[in-house]
Parts: sequence; structure tokens; C-alpha cells
Amino acid sequence: MNIGELEIEFIGRPHMHRSCLLIPVFLLISAPVFGQSAATDSQTLQALLGEVRQLHHDLQTTTVAAQRAQILLYRLQGQEVIVARASQRLDDARAKLAEIQSNRTKLTSDTKKYEDLVSQAENSPTEKKQIEDLLSQLKAKLASLENEEQQKQTREIEAEDELRAERAKLGELQAQLDRLEKILESAGRQGGTNPH
Repeated sequence: MNIGELEIEFIGRPHMHRSCLLIPVFLLISAPVFGQSAATDSQTLQALLGEVRQLHHDLQTTTVAAQRAQILLYRLQGQEVIVARASQRLDDARAKLAEIQSNRTKLTSDTKKYEDLVSQAENSPTEKKQIEDLLSQLKAKLASLENEEQQKQTREIEAEDELRAERAKLGELQAQLDRLEKILESAGRQGGTNPH
């Protein structure tokens, strides 16, 4: 070997030593960077997992609320039918009571007329007897109508009470549905404004 070659070889070695030293330095510097990336990825995954869990919970809550709302709607519709029937029964009871009261008023008027006829002196004893028999029948019918009127009044009161109770049940179902609607609206607003 000659001196020129040694010089070239010696001069080239420091560059080689520098590049060999740079590789471990790069590895040592990049290791924390990769560690930070892995930590950031882990935090991102945890955040995404939390978001998915929250969405799952919100979906379950909304589904349960929607099912409750549907059940309430069916109950509400059924209760509306019950209220309509109770209202019809009350109307029927009132109509029957009005009819009996009208018949009683007419019968009371007829009875009064026949009582006046009995007291008149111009009637023969036979006519008087017939009028008294007819009057007796009218009074019996009147007593029967008065008894029936009391029963119909009782039935009307019962129908009014029944209608009032069924309307109260309907009102409670409507209130439950309103509360559920407000809960769903609130959840919808929170879901729309909350970025999670």
C-alpha cells in the first residue's frame, strides 16, 4: 500500500463512522416519537370507544322511550273508546230520564184532570165509578213512573261518575305521553348539541 491510498482510506473512514453513529441516534430519537404516536392512538381509540358506547346507550334509551310512547298511544286510543262509550251511556241515561220525566208530567196532568172530574156533581154514579177506577190506575202508573224516574236518576249519576273517572284516566295517559314527548325532545336537543 502506498501512502496515498492510506490517506484516502483514513479520510473516508470518519465519514463512515459518522453515518454509523447517525443510525443509533435516529433510532433513539424516533423511539419516543413512536411511543407518543402509540399513546395518541390509544387515547383516540379510547375516545372513539367511549363515543360508540354513548351512542349505543342513547340508541337504547331512545328505543325504549319510543316503545313506551307506542304503548301509551295504544292505551290512549283504547281509553278514548272507553270514554266515548261512557259518554254514550250517559247520553242514553239522560234521554231515558227525560222521557220518563215527560211521561210523568203528562200523567200528573191527566191525574189532576180526572180528580177534577170526580169532584164535579153532574157525573152519574156509574161515570163517577169509572173515573175513580181510571184515576186509581193513573195513580198506580204515576207511582211506578216516579220509582222508575228515581232509578234513572241514579243511573244518570252513575254514568256521570263513570264518565268523569274514564276522562280522568284519559287525562293521565295524555299527561304521561306529554311527559315522554318532552323527555324525547330534551334527549334530541342534547344529542344534537352535544358533540360527545
